[in-house]
Amino acid sequence: MDMTQPRAGDRETVLDLFPASGWTRFKAAFEDMRQGFRLLPLAVTLGWLDIKMRYRGSMLGPFWLTITTGVMVAALGFLYAELFGMVLKDYLPFLAMSLVLWGYISTLLAESTTVFSQSSRLIQSARTPFSVFALQAIVRNLLVLAHNAVVVLVVFLIFHVVPCRGWLVLPALVLWSIDSFAVMLSLGLLGARFRDIPPIVISLLQVFFFVTPVIWRPELVGTLAGWLLLNPFYPLLAIIRAPLLGESLPLLIWEAALAHSAVLVVAAIFFFARFRARIAYWV
Repeated sequence: MDMTQPRAGDRETVLDLFPASGWTRFKAAFEDMRQGFRLLPLAVTLGWLDIKMRYRGSMLGPFWLTITTGVMVAALGFLYAELFGMVLKDYLPFLAMSLVLWGYISTLLAESTTVFSQSSRLIQSARTPFSVFALQAIVRNLLVLAHNAVVVLVVFLIFHVVPCRGWLVLPALVLWSIDSFAVMLSLGLLGARFRDIPPIVISLLQVFFFVTPVIWRPELVGTLAGWLLLNPFYPLLAIIRAPLLGESLPLLIWEAALAHSAVLVVAAIFFFARFRARIAYWV
């Protein structure tokens, strides 16, 4: 009996790793993503195991990241509040929120370039939806973000910051989730094909850290604030940071965030549909 032939009544979906050109590539890519989200519990388990293995034998585990973030927020907060001439009560919550969110963004982007190459053994040994590895990395970084969010909570409690527009964070989180998934797929493909992508992304992140309002407020640039909308990281930070800090958020920032996200999603779908079948050979 040929074990490769599906039996009658077998409803298991078989991923087409070598789709023909045209629409079938997009159909196979969407099927891969659908199967990946069906295996979301597996991705959550793998992401949790990554955290446990990374800090195995450590007494505090991932809370070392929380301590590191807290020390950085305290040190930079007092220093830059004095340099920028800002009130510490207003600046420190802004800095804490910015550093925690930027930590998630920078780590996610850096790990996205190796999301497929680091899973090469599993990719080559088992037929698994490639999107599962992207979801695994996202879950891992969300767990780290949850640990670092403790710093923000402590700062908010100390300075009595009450988010008055907290409900606006919900659509922002949805947009962040979509962007995270799109980044994982697109940069994961590029990183698997071109091994120069990881150091390039890390170098660019260092530049964007200083040109993005992370440690400085966007009001400091005066009339040049409009040019910040061309920076894809600024709108993404603002749509979460402003509601939690109780600040008003212009509609133009949401429009810029949606525009950047639309470009990212379209590029991710195109790259994933076009080159998904080659990942196993590139890694």
